[in-house]
Order: sequence, then structure tokens, then C-alpha cells
Amino acid sequence: MNFRKLKIYEGRDIDDVRQLARLSERDRAAMKAVAAVLPFRVNDHVLEELIDWDAVPDDPIYQLTFPQPGMLAPGDLQRMMGLMSAGASPAQIRAAAREIQLRLNPHPAGQMELNVPRLDGQPLKGMQHKYRETVLFFPAQGQTCHAYCTYCFRWPQFVGLDDEMKFASREAETLLAYLRAHPEVTNVLFTGGDPLLMKTAVLRRYIEPLLRARLPHLVSIRIGTKAPAYWPHRFVTDADADDLLRLFEEIRAAGMHIALMAHFSHPRELEPPIAEEAVRRIRSTGAVVRCQAPLIRHVNDDPTAWATMWAAQVRLGAVPYYMFVERDTGARGYFEVPLARAAEIFRVAYRSVSGLARTVRGPSMSATPGKVLIHGVARVGSQQAFVLQMLQARNPEWVGRPFFAAYDPAATWFDQLRPLAGDDEFFFERELQAMKRERRSRDLARRSLPVFGVPPLPHAAVS
Repeated sequence: MNFRKLKIYEGRDIDDVRQLARLSERDRAAMKAVAAVLPFRVNDHVLEELIDWDAVPDDPIYQLTFPQPGMLAPGDLQRMMGLMSAGASPAQIRAAAREIQLRLNPHPAGQMELNVPRLDGQPLKGMQHKYRETVLFFPAQGQTCHAYCTYCFRWPQFVGLDDEMKFASREAETLLAYLRAHPEVTNVLFTGGDPLLMKTAVLRRYIEPLLRARLPHLVSIRIGTKAPAYWPHRFVTDADADDLLRLFEEIRAAGMHIALMAHFSHPRELEPPIAEEAVRRIRSTGAVVRCQAPLIRHVNDDPTAWATMWAAQVRLGAVPYYMFVERDTGARGYFEVPLARAAEIFRVAYRSVSGLARTVRGPSMSATPGKVLIHGVARVGSQQAFVLQMLQARNPEWVGRPFFAAYDPAATWFDQLRPLAGDDEFFFERELQAMKRERRSRDLARRSLPVFGVPPLPHAAVS
């Protein structure tokens, strides 16, 4: 296959996307208004290989990548369209967009409050440590993507929110120091954005120190990526594609497991021959391709789509891994699916595939206490209930313990669920609240440390 250069289109380039000429002027104006609030980025592979333009606006990949009017509340959409049609200044448009963004729960599930680790008492920017065995690392050069998913829960990374609300790090040495101090960590997940937007030479600067260190407790490296779907050329025809595959081989040769956590949201993303070739080449290095995506209204809220996708992944030698529930952030009102319907979609898709595809787990909510799996709906005594279990948790003792929530056909996220009648709280609630209080206390103590010889305020006076 011949080399193909990545061509990117962003919000300012909407008028340059020739396929959008079929839209009305008002539809394009609405798209620009949404793109001023939520991130938009697409490339020519998505435009030319994945979207069925005759099916627009209902085409699932179009919904997955292009801003839609329903992604903003009607009043917010009209406000943004009004400002732009009136010729408001860029500063006025940014200010209005910022106001809307801050109402969209930009960092859900305690990411900023509970997940940021510390070394020698100092918070480490660019890392998260929520689950005992896994550290997330956000390389600074990988905080963008080949194209953006409209549902992405990390959308604040891409819209210019304040630096303190971002996760990004250039410090491979800090990562290594943290791992040395935490022998309970067995794997590192490089995430973003998309780390595979980086050149291989840059990615090497983060990974090679981990290989040289030969930490006995570090057994696997994971890379979260949408590249096999959005830019499979990264593994086939890009100038440093072969070097990237050699890096995967070097990880394996160092005795470590390497997994690409590939985000495939729809079976069509696996159809182009170059996507199949990308998966084949990745697997030829000894890397494992594990596939995950959220269940998204307008995109894949159909059991046939999931069963078809899982079967295609197995055929290519990839491993179906997770079906997630859309997180409570961003344009959630446009994308969310009731939990009861999500469980039924999963059940119907799961029963439609062979055991080889039943490695998948879901629907799973990445909520504050942990990854909460919905097993289904059952009767507990006289009550109808969701049957739940944590696949991962802030306290490993919570993992695998079944528990119940009162059935609510309208609920779309974990914080909308309530214990069964007769139960005051879920089994983990008191410990979770204690964790939050402890973190707040530590943060308060850190802020009260002396600065330039000035003593801290008395504890009771610190606000």
C-alpha cells in the first residue's frame, strides 16, 4: 500500500469539507456553533472510507465524528448561533462557549479530586491512579487524536479549558520514580488523547526507560488508541510504521505484555482492507489487540451492530473486551441510553455470538467507586432490581461482590440508582465517603504548608 498523508479538518475548516456542501447553510451554521463548544476533528480516511454520505445525517460514523445540533441544549445552541451570525468577536464566542463547557461536568467520576497520584506529597500532573494495579499516563505530545469521537469523555482535553483541568505530562522520569515507589502497580496505560498520534521516536522516549528499568512488578504496557479505526495507516504506510511495530516487538522481547486497547465503535470501522492489515501487523509483533467502546445512541445502540463487530474482531484475532456506558459528561443527553435498555442490547448481542467473542464484559459504568457491571435485571424478594458487580474498584476488596440497585427504567448512570427498599446505602458508600474526606484533608494540609517562610494558618482558619 502506498504512503498516504494524514489530512486533518477542524472547526475552522468546516467549509473546506467538500462532502458537507450537501447540507443547508443553516445546518452548517449549527454545526459550527456546536464545534465552538465541543471538539471537532476529522480526517480524510474517515471522510472517504467510513462515512456513507448518502445516509447522512443518520449515518453512524457521521454521528460519531460530526457535531450535531442536539448535542447542545436548544437555548445554548441558539445563543451560539446568534453570536456567530451577529459577527461577535472571537473572545465573546470563547466566553460563551466556556460558560456552557463548565456546565457539562468536564471531569466526571472524581478524576481531579480522587485520581491524581502524589509523589513525596506532591500531585503528579499527567497521571491518574484509580485502581491498585494500573497507572494511567498522559504523554503531553499525545493529547490530541487523529479524529475526535463526539461522545469522548475526555473532550475537555481538546477545547482549551484551563491547564489545571487537563491531564498531560512530559516527565517519563517522574513516571518511573512513581512506579518504583509503588510495587503494587503491574501495568501502565498510555492514554490521552491518542498516544499513537505521536511519532514513534517520541513514544520511545517514554517507553524505553520502563524497559531498561526492568521493574519486576511491571508486567504489561497498554496503549489506548483509536488509530486502528481512524488512521490504520499508522501501522501500515506511515513513514515510521515499521519502527512502531519494532517498538512493540522490543516490549515483548523485554518480557512484558503489550496490549493495544483499540476503540472500535462500529463494525464499519473494521471493513476497510487497510484496517484489517493494521490489525494483522499489530498482532504479528506479539501485541494483543483488545477492543472496547461505549454504547452510544445514534451510533451503535443496536445489538446487531455489536454482535457483528465482535464477530469481526474475533475473525481478525482481536479480543472483544468492554462495552461501556456513556459517561455523565459533555453531550450526554444526546448519547445516553437507559441502563435497562443497555443491559438488554448487551444480552441480545452476547447471545448472538460464539464463546470466542464472549470475552467481552458489559455494560460497564466507569463511575466514582469503580467499574460497575450491569449483570441484568432480576427479582430480589418482591422488588425488581439491577444486579451489579464491580470489575474494578478504588478498594480491591469491593471487586466481584454482587450488589443490587432498585430498578429504574429511566436511569442512565450509576449516581441515579438507589439501594433496594430497606437498604440505607450501597455497601461501599461509607468507605468511599471516608476516602473523599481523607483526600480533601490531605489537599487542605498541602495548601497550608509554609510558603517563602510564612507559617501556615491555624488549621481551623484554613478554608
